Amino acid sequence: MNVREAESGRLLAAVSAILAERGLVSADELAERVAVTEAASPAQGARIVARAWREPDFRALLLRDGTAAAEAAGVFMRGMPPLGVLENAPEIHNVVVCTLCSCYPRAVLGYPPFWFKSPAYRARTVRDPRGVLAEWGTVIPDDVRIRVVDSTADYRWMVLPTRPAGTEGWSEERLAGLVRASDMIGVTCPDAQG
Repeated sequence: MNVREAESGRLLAAVSAILAERGLVSADELAERVAVTEAASPAQGARIVARAWREPDFRALLLRDGTAAAEAAGVFMRGMPPLGVLENAPEIHNVVVCTLCSCYPRAVLGYPPFWFKSPAYRARTVRDPRGVLAEWGTVIPDDVRIRVVDSTADYRWMVLPTRPAGTEGWSEERLAGLVRASDMIGVTCPDAQG
């Protein structure tokens, strides 16, 4: 452990002790939150997407109240900003960006990928979304509107991508295997041919 990590550890311990002493949060609650955060990964979001593709009622809940749907899928959301879910459709393609920093639905997708936090992605996606998507190999037809949505500290967003053709009858597990973090941000689209 280097000096910076040691100092960060001491600071975290001191803040945790103060929070516990004042009755704001217990040591167990902090430990639980750390464990949940460390366990979060794009696989959780992929399971949610696959379930939405297979279950119309769950899909409706996901689009109406992403936080409630995530909790119904077993994702711990207490204390997290609300989760909004944008559905890609034949006439619209959604892409998520955080223009100020790296606000990301961590509880559902884990830590943001390095590119999501980069100043280039954040700035260019707003100015030239088609160009950015094309660099990812995602070519959106000219007649499809691209909506860029800003994730914020108050509200986090993810994308419900379009289910790939030819996946009818697939299990939830097999469908989830198609979904990448970049699909749930909208810079790529799942592909059954993979």
